[in-house]
Amino acid sequence: MKSFKNHFSLIIALFSILFSIQVFMIVERSIDAYKQNLAKNYTVIVVSQKALSKDDLFGINKLISESDELSAENVIKRLSTGMNKKNVDLLKLSLPKFYKLRLSYYPSSDELKQLRKDLLKHRYITKIEDFSHNHDTTYKLLLLLKGIVSVFSIVVMVVTVLLIFKELKIWQYQHNERMSIMGLFGAASWLRSAVLYRLAIVDALISSALTFVAFTYISSSRWIVEQFEYIGIKVTIFDTLNDFLILLAVSMILSIFLVMLIVLGHKEEV
Repeated sequence: MKSFKNHFSLIIALFSILFSIQVFMIVERSIDAYKQNLAKNYTVIVVSQKALSKDDLFGINKLISESDELSAENVIKRLSTGMNKKNVDLLKLSLPKFYKLRLSYYPSSDELKQLRKDLLKHRYITKIEDFSHNHDTTYKLLLLLKGIVSVFSIVVMVVTVLLIFKELKIWQYQHNERMSIMGLFGAASWLRSAVLYRLAIVDALISSALTFVAFTYISSSRWIVEQFEYIGIKVTIFDTLNDFLILLAVSMILSIFLVMLIVLGHKEEV
């Protein structure tokens, strides 16, 4: 029963680490997807003295992915009341050109400032509206969300790793007599500690399997999918192949690494 409790504690500890890692990856993907969604709706308005081709605009900065000229017909209609055709034509020539630029991805505050500088360097561009205040607020909120999740994940991992180390240390004491006897008969260090490696690997496999089952269920939950649809993004909650392999590798490497630390520490004490 005591052995089962030790196994259960290690499995839950590893499961907590894997769960927090997967949650972090989901948040990372959600932020990236949301930024892509923002990039589709985010535009920069440019005022130019003369007409600019798309190649001219694309060459200014790599962030610019699309450009559309805004029609000035509404402005001309309001200003041309009572004017003859000749004056209207002159008005059309004198009005500046307006362009709406779309970006390839949602930029950081520094990238947006650089974009503004690059646009203003152009000899025909006189004014830019990049809605920087709204952009900075949204971007800082995204960074804040990512920072909170990162700190939470790190705290969970640190505390859980200490718990795992403690459980493995208990296993060492439980098998200390067997390991000492094997040492008297000249068994190599890795062979004496084989039982610890075997137990750690088995528990790593079990915790990975539990994480696989948990996130397979979560990813198929209609309620979860609806929440992402509500904010207008589509996110891969759990990639059954790539994500599972990542979590399995983390679980195995962490377990084996902690066992190695305990074995080396035990060797030094002898």
